[in-house]
Amino acid sequence: MTDLPRSGPIRRRVAEQQTYAFVAIAETRARLAAEGRTVLDFTVGEPREETPEFIRDATARSIPVRTSYPPTNGTPELRQSIAGWAERRFGVSLDPDRDLLATLGSKEAIYSLASVVVEPGSRDLVLVPDPAYPVYRTGAEMAGAEVRTLPLIEDRAFLPDLESLGADTLGRTALLWVNYPNNPTGASAPAEFFARAAELARGHGFWLASDEAYIDLFDRVPSPSALEHGLSNVISIHSLSKRSAMAGFRSGFLAGDPRLVDALRTIRPSQGVAAPHFVQSAAALAWDDDEHAVRMRHLYRRKRELLRHALEARGAHVAPSDAGFFLYFRPPGEEPVDECLARLQDLGILLIPGDRFGESGRGWIRMALVPTLEECEQAARILEREL
Repeated sequence: MTDLPRSGPIRRRVAEQQTYAFVAIAETRARLAAEGRTVLDFTVGEPREETPEFIRDATARSIPVRTSYPPTNGTPELRQSIAGWAERRFGVSLDPDRDLLATLGSKEAIYSLASVVVEPGSRDLVLVPDPAYPVYRTGAEMAGAEVRTLPLIEDRAFLPDLESLGADTLGRTALLWVNYPNNPTGASAPAEFFARAAELARGHGFWLASDEAYIDLFDRVPSPSALEHGLSNVISIHSLSKRSAMAGFRSGFLAGDPRLVDALRTIRPSQGVAAPHFVQSAAALAWDDDEHAVRMRHLYRRKRELLRHALEARGAHVAPSDAGFFLYFRPPGEEPVDECLARLQDLGILLIPGDRFGESGRGWIRMALVPTLEECEQAARILEREL
């Protein structure tokens, strides 16, 4: 009898991780497409607008005959462009050499942040909103942190109750995640919220991490940044995926307290997380140009208004949203979420339940406004007729 080979070890925290929520959705989308059905997919927050032509052209021109390893921190040109955008957008002065780093999109920065700041046995708690982007939790758990959720409920305008956190909790906290404009609720946060969160971070010695991926997709009033309340104990994370329809380029940045930026600068070369030179060149142009961001902003405003009207016309309860690119709603007539989703799927419209992002999302549905305007118009007609 031949002995079976013994398996090598797999870390328990990895084995316990659930399949990323959108894998099953991709399988459903593929099945419907194979059946020859038109699919209007509002699940994954992946923009399907064209990347602006000047960015595409710059990328092509920047591809060299011979390539070299790109700088992990970002080229000086890119970091200067980012600092210029932050000055124009927020009135915040960032030192390109001390206060910011280019990232390979935002997800890798979000995932890895806890591994740099969590100290097992002392600062081992990460506070995560619920519902929320799942990577906040995953990155924290893989860093060995305890995760505690902060419910986002409509009665509190989908803001976490920071005042409910006791001194013992805050004394163990390594990292507090916030995300506004919010995914999945579509909510915005006032400047006062960021000021209070930063005050708590400084007073209790933890890091405030602000995911600001949707910050340039506001309707009329610019969304505020945590950076506007000082860099100390604050780190903000940004991306070109939404602002400039550059999801596939994988380009973003993090900025804030130079102490944390320096720690990240030290560890990141070992992680191999650097965008190619030609992507960094294109990204520098994207941060330098605000006109295309204004056009993108107007486009998402139109989609938001169109689909909000269609949902509310059929009696759905839509949470207030004036930024980002999500609508968050309850089905009309107290219809169970699963039944509503199944019915809309039969009509070719794919949506995702709010509880995929956390228990506090139960009873809600998220709609990502990522299909083209023409597809959104088609979906609105179906919703007005069938929802």
